[in-house]
Amino acid sequence: MQSFQPPRRILMGPGPSDVSPRVLSALARPTIGHLDPAFQDLMEEIKAALQRLFNAPDHACVPLPAPGTAGMEAALMNLLEPGDRCVVAVNGAFGGRMADMAGRAGATVVTVDHDWGLAVDVARCEAAIAEAPTKVFAFVHAETSTGARSDAASLCAIARKHGALSVVDCVTSLGGIVVDVAGWDADVVYSGTQKCLSAPPGLSPIALSKRAQAAISGRKEKVRNWLLDFNLLMSYWGGEGGRTYHHTAPINALYGLHEALVAIFEEGQQAAIVRHAQAHEALVAGIEAAGLSMLVAARDRLPQLNTVIVPDGVDEAAVRAHVLKAWDLEIGAGIGALKGKVWRIGLMGASATPWHVRLCLTALCEALAAQGFAADAKAALAAADKKLA
Repeated sequence: MQSFQPPRRILMGPGPSDVSPRVLSALARPTIGHLDPAFQDLMEEIKAALQRLFNAPDHACVPLPAPGTAGMEAALMNLLEPGDRCVVAVNGAFGGRMADMAGRAGATVVTVDHDWGLAVDVARCEAAIAEAPTKVFAFVHAETSTGARSDAASLCAIARKHGALSVVDCVTSLGGIVVDVAGWDADVVYSGTQKCLSAPPGLSPIALSKRAQAAISGRKEKVRNWLLDFNLLMSYWGGEGGRTYHHTAPINALYGLHEALVAIFEEGQQAAIVRHAQAHEALVAGIEAAGLSMLVAARDRLPQLNTVIVPDGVDEAAVRAHVLKAWDLEIGAGIGALKGKVWRIGLMGASATPWHVRLCLTALCEALAAQGFAADAKAALAAADKKLA
């Protein structure tokens, strides 16, 4: 075997995003023990920083030792017991995954299905919740498979109105658009590190309300997942100085998350949100000037995940292959119902800059031209530059 030397890529797919040099440098700091007093101090800083980032001062906030999907599994497995009723809004791949996991927890699952590319319909979800006593209502705030944003405040409100616990997937939203856990009065909200936080994948920040914690501690049977059982996990993360061994924490990955949190607070959370919005507006202007169309209606679009419709007669996979080979640029394919129909272009974290927008438009227009599609790169860049001025 020889040492692996990865190619240098520009990451503008649905995740991971580009990782900044300062975060990469933090990952290389000396490893210490997961019960070392210095590391326990770091844990306390991370917990407080996540409360600030989520705006969840009264929630328990910890980073789970696995990717964002672990946050989804932890939320549903901890809250649901066999026979509990769970309503899940499905408007893309990850809503569908929530429903699958809820079924594996033994719940009676009711889905509220939407066409992919639409935001979640609040009235339809409320009608489904109101049909029978419901333990959990779950939905995706920022659907990564489509680029659609849903109204988290209104959706959490209907859960609260009917006595259900809300579970909110913020994997793609945290750090790129407003995530207001306290304002939403949400119960469990989880995310990932590899999107708008621009840290490597492998950790899932999660926030749990006091209501959620009470429901978990009052379960009739054990959680059907040992590693992510909060009754066990919080013995390690729960208290400064009194931690009990539960697992060996991914120490260097937590260094990276800590540095990413330092970076976003240095920039300012609102400034980061504005940066994502500006990059999105410029990209969309350029996409439309090039003769392409967006999947999601303007009012529901995510700035950090842009879904572009593949024109008739264009081989979408060949376009992705072209920009990867010629430009070292990664953009994403459609999945599920959108496979072969769209490209997913990420403007996340360190990848949400004017340079990334211009490079993506240039590379995409070149790849389209190679297939005979008349995409005007000069017009695309001019349109984008007007938004960046």
